[in-house]
Amino acid sequence: METAITSVELSSTAVDFSLVSLFLRADLVVKSVIIILIVSSIWSWKIIVEKLVRMKRLKQLESEFDEIFWSGNSFEDLYETFNYNQNDPKSTIFCAAIEEWKKSNQSIRDNNPLNLDSLKERMNRSMQVTFNKETELIEKNLTFLATAGSTSPFIGLFGTVWGIMNSFQSIAIAQNTNLSVVAPGIAEALFATALGLFVAIPAVVSYNKITSDLSKYFLSLETFINEFTTIFFRQLENK
Repeated sequence: METAITSVELSSTAVDFSLVSLFLRADLVVKSVIIILIVSSIWSWKIIVEKLVRMKRLKQLESEFDEIFWSGNSFEDLYETFNYNQNDPKSTIFCAAIEEWKKSNQSIRDNNPLNLDSLKERMNRSMQVTFNKETELIEKNLTFLATAGSTSPFIGLFGTVWGIMNSFQSIAIAQNTNLSVVAPGIAEALFATALGLFVAIPAVVSYNKITSDLSKYFLSLETFINEFTTIFFRQLENK
């Protein structure tokens, strides 16, 4: 009896349970699941780092814009200043509005009367179009984090189920319930599950954090559009 137990223990300890070995021993389906999850993890972290760096830069540009915009300079001077910074959404929105105003000034020089309501509508439309374009660029690839966060656990679970099925097949073929027969398949299954969670948890947490920060930033852009429209037309009416 002791000899049988010793042989089982030796055969169990002889199995290599390192991550690389688990991957190499896995069948094609489980390997495909692991590869998909690893690629998803790499791409998710790439997006996370890019968005965090981008948000930090946007906040810095917003602070610089607000400091210059509220300095009291004329809109013409502000346009000359901000027109060179096309990386800042606020600057781009402001310049789009001023460019529309400049077109109206050209119309006045051509002896066409200025309609403030029409100008206000065109400027708002121009700023809104620019706002939509900027938000689309900022949010690019962000939906992948939501997709990875919601699907990765199920992809890992699929690998888990497949690995357990392989374990039962090994038991049926060998007609042996020793740990040495069951352990490799179960280890592969648990590896797929752990990898799915490793992808999903950072993706979900980062997605919630980034979308929350972006919502606040987009709100500040919309607030600026309203404030700028009010200030601009108040000055225009007082001339």
